[in-house]
Amino acid sequence: MDQLIYAAPGAGIIALAFGYMKAVSTNKADPGTKDMQDIAEQIQVGAMAFLRAEYRVLAIFVVVVAALLGVANLSGETQSPLVALSFVVGAAASGLAGWAGMRVATNANVRTTAAARTGLAGALDVAFSGGTVMGMAVVGLALLGLSLLFIAYTSEALFGASYTGMQTTINTVTGFSMGASSIALFARVGGGIYTKAADVGADLVGKVESGLPEDDPRNPAVIADNVGDNVGDVAGMGADLFESYVGAIVGTMVLGLGYTAVGAGTVEMGPILLPFLVAAVGILASIVGTFFVRVKEGGNAHAALDTGAFGAAGVTALLTFGIAKVVWPEAGLDGVTWLHVGGATVIGLAAGVAIGLVTSYYCSMGKRPVNTIANQSRTGAATVLIAGLGIGMESTAIPVLLIGAGVIGAYEVAGMYGIGIAALGMLSTTGIQLAVDAFGPIADNAGGIAEMTHQDPKVRERTDSLDAVGNTTAAIGKGFAIGSAAMTALALFAAYAQQSGIAQEGINVLNPYTMVGVFIGAMLPFLFSSMAMAAVGKAAMEMIEEVRRQFREIPGLLEGTAKPETAKCVEISTNAAIRQMVVPGLLAVVTPVAIGFGFGSNGAEALGGLLAGVTVSGVCMAIFMSNAGGAWDNAKKSFEGGGFKMDDGTTHPKGSPSHAATVVGDTVGDPFKDTAGPSLNILVKLISVVALVIAPLLAA
Repeated sequence: MDQLIYAAPGAGIIALAFGYMKAVSTNKADPGTKDMQDIAEQIQVGAMAFLRAEYRVLAIFVVVVAALLGVANLSGETQSPLVALSFVVGAAASGLAGWAGMRVATNANVRTTAAARTGLAGALDVAFSGGTVMGMAVVGLALLGLSLLFIAYTSEALFGASYTGMQTTINTVTGFSMGASSIALFARVGGGIYTKAADVGADLVGKVESGLPEDDPRNPAVIADNVGDNVGDVAGMGADLFESYVGAIVGTMVLGLGYTAVGAGTVEMGPILLPFLVAAVGILASIVGTFFVRVKEGGNAHAALDTGAFGAAGVTALLTFGIAKVVWPEAGLDGVTWLHVGGATVIGLAAGVAIGLVTSYYCSMGKRPVNTIANQSRTGAATVLIAGLGIGMESTAIPVLLIGAGVIGAYEVAGMYGIGIAALGMLSTTGIQLAVDAFGPIADNAGGIAEMTHQDPKVRERTDSLDAVGNTTAAIGKGFAIGSAAMTALALFAAYAQQSGIAQEGINVLNPYTMVGVFIGAMLPFLFSSMAMAAVGKAAMEMIEEVRRQFREIPGLLEGTAKPETAKCVEISTNAAIRQMVVPGLLAVVTPVAIGFGFGSNGAEALGGLLAGVTVSGVCMAIFMSNAGGAWDNAKKSFEGGGFKMDDGTTHPKGSPSHAATVVGDTVGDPFKDTAGPSLNILVKLISVVALVIAPLLAA
């Protein structure tokens, strides 16, 4: 049965091969006219320049942290300095996935525009193929890297097959998850600051002050805005799901170890191998699902995407039962059989779908929450902001209850292991989920290129219809990300308790050290969010002043007879993002170490309290900020078609004072939904992973 582990790197290689085929086919598509190619080249150059600048900073961080990890784990029965190697490999794999996905996405945007000149079906095919490369790069590199490290570390020459040896192996592999999480947080924060600084500058000066339409080529911040769509929603989202995917596998492995053996006896490998195999099956199901994303001319693109994503999830759920039957001990473990494990996976998938649908409801045009905000625009921006904040707070209720139901259901079926495998169930089809997510910003860029090159209005109409679908699928994807973050964090929390030695007695909430940890943990999402929001505000101010300067000082710019200095705006966003991302990122890495070791003999309990506080506070804040931002965004878009019909029967068109009020709401919502909100998912999991990595040191 141990030989089944080789299915994991095999599936990773298949994912990378399929992604390469999609990249080749995307690059062969028609790139359009010379003007279209010139605009696309500016976007790609800006995006890749940002990645290079970001990776130079992150390389220093990775080297320093790897050295500290290696030194800290030089001695100890269950510790190995190879955790530093795992950390570097995890960081490198995450960075490589982001680079590959970004490269192809910035090739696919102009080809989507070109395809939209002849029809919707071709445009969907190109945009989704570009997104598929991102999805396959993430799951392929994640599973390939993690499984190869595990195989290398479990050789007889290194650790043998004893319980202590396997514990050392898994402790060492957790470094891969820490590397992935570290890169993800910086990528999400940096990408979010970049894209929102450009977006806010383009909207407030271009739309509100100067009355320019979306993506008007006269607006100096438009290129930076389109670059931001890629660095935030392609590379950032890819890094986010990369670390979620890895964290779910690692957390379930640790729980599987504690589930199967006590002392120094031989380890039962089934519960440790199962998460690798579920992930492998999810990759194959995702690849099959991509072939069902097809639409006829005039058809429903959203339904096509749902068919692929939900179909892949269903296939994975069914196959998980078969895998569990093969690898799980026939007699069961502590009363848990293969049927229980399969059932827990289905519970995780169902909870993820339900959370995504609720998120979609709160963020979709035409639904009660968005219409409520749009109606409030009659009395100005202040009431739009108040309504959006209220909707965002309300939207936390049902997802939290669904997360709670999923956690209890999975626990009742298969214990703590059930929670881990349920989280992995949510993320098992990350390959196609991320393809659907990355499709959105590609379509958005395609619309921008169509506007900037003055294509036929039908072209923009087709790309806008794909972009609208992308907004909805992105909201569902964020719901999946938040739900999986909660369950993954809980699985990692349980793994931390097991590895640090506090699981036997539990965490005593009456212990003042534990309660202080809870308070600090609950505070961290607020402090982190304040840093992210302030960073966007500072960068946006600089961008606004630059756009105003160009409109004021470049003769003929507003008239369309002169070209804007777009490179200056790209430079402003890049420098601001790199400069402002460092402190929030370090906060997540340094805090658990400071609490764990700073509280002396009470450090393990205090850190446990920190994990409890940051998980509860972070998940609720992430839901609130993501949904409020999404609702504000679509309240604005409600005016940009034929106008919005208010409850009193009056219709308010695009450009009206009501529309301007919702633009202000969307401007506030942008850093909510694209910077702070999604970054909180990673904050919660990164703190949990860092705690898990240092747990053996605390136990020692």
